[in-house]
Amino acid sequence: MRRALVLLVLAASVLLVVIDRTLTPLAPVREAGASVYGAVESAVATAGRAFGGEERLRELERENAALRARLLSSGTRSVARLDVPAGHQGVAAHVVGFGRGPSVTIDAGASSGVARDVTVLNADGLVGKVTWAGASTASVSLITDAGSSIGARVTGSGELGVVTGVPGEGLRLSLFDPNAPLAVGDQVVTLGSAGGRPYVAGVVIGTVAVLESTPGAAGRTALVRPAARLSALGPVAVIVPEPER
Repeated sequence: MRRALVLLVLAASVLLVVIDRTLTPLAPVREAGASVYGAVESAVATAGRAFGGEERLRELERENAALRARLLSSGTRSVARLDVPAGHQGVAAHVVGFGRGPSVTIDAGASSGVARDVTVLNADGLVGKVTWAGASTASVSLITDAGSSIGARVTGSGELGVVTGVPGEGLRLSLFDPNAPLAVGDQVVTLGSAGGRPYVAGVVIGTVAVLESTPGAAGRTALVRPAARLSALGPVAVIVPEPER
């Protein structure tokens, strides 16, 4: 009985093999398997291409940053034409976020040579100064910050003064000479700090918008409209020392 059962099982197995080889269409099954494998292989290849694409994208971003730096240094109001101290250069960056108060975050940091207390500007004029620098990002305090104090010069007359941030109003220019000539529309530029830090000389700060009258004041004051649109910042340049060779 047991022998007959074994023979029956063997016969059934042989029959299944015969049916499998003669009647079962294995080619479509194999093709389906190949299709699945091919799809997986294709996905892997696509993923590889995607990672390669990301690397290429990063390369293009680096090239674009270099191009932005060249544009900033060759435009009408350029880094090269702003009396940047010898031994300095412009590092191109983009504003990528706004912080608390009048400050922004840029996508360039210490790895690009950005450090604390260096000038930040755009094609229109002065933006602010770097207050913190990480490896690839930095914080910039805008010139409208209440704690901002910038040595300034009025173009044309050459009169000297200080520009400070005024919350809600923009900037205020205080001239050292209370009798100095000053008119609406006068342009105000940076006087420049020792060593070019935090502010290099000759960067446009803004134009006189309102003359103020303060009886008994030690100096003459005026409200200044910033040259740079601080609420709509995009590409900027950070003035940093050239790397040692």
